[in-house]
Amino acid sequence: MQQINVRLANKSDIDFIVQFQLAMALETENLLLNSEILEKGVRAVFDDNTKGQYFVATIEEVVIASLLITYEWSDWRNSTVIWLQSVFVKPEYRKNGVFKLLYSHIYSLMQSNVKYSGIRLYVDKTNNNAMKVYQNVGMNGEHYQVFEVMR
Repeated sequence: MQQINVRLANKSDIDFIVQFQLAMALETENLLLNSEILEKGVRAVFDDNTKGQYFVATIEEVVIASLLITYEWSDWRNSTVIWLQSVFVKPEYRKNGVFKLLYSHIYSLMQSNVKYSGIRLYVDKTNNNAMKVYQNVGMNGEHYQVFEVMR
């Protein structure tokens, strides 16, 4: 495997991120997303970084994975919890430590800044492969159950 690099995404990565999210929704939840709405949603993050930030993994400048971090204020901790969202690694690069590198990058970001107190993510409860990956980097799903109502 060639050298994998992780960097903050930029607007030139939007098409990759949109394609990754379309693929991820179909793969993990058998859901067909509206690509126009999705692209607007991705662009909104680049237009307003208070919404979050995308990071990408690359090999020789080719984007092979992406994830989005968003922020949750914790009054209990008087700090911000980073949420990992929209995680996608191209299938041909899976099982090569790509997510581990992305996670390590975000973990270092969290550890190096006192304004952050932790990292969370949610995963579809049927996505056993993803849960194994998250457990392998030291995360656990033992503490909270997520409830939601979506329009």
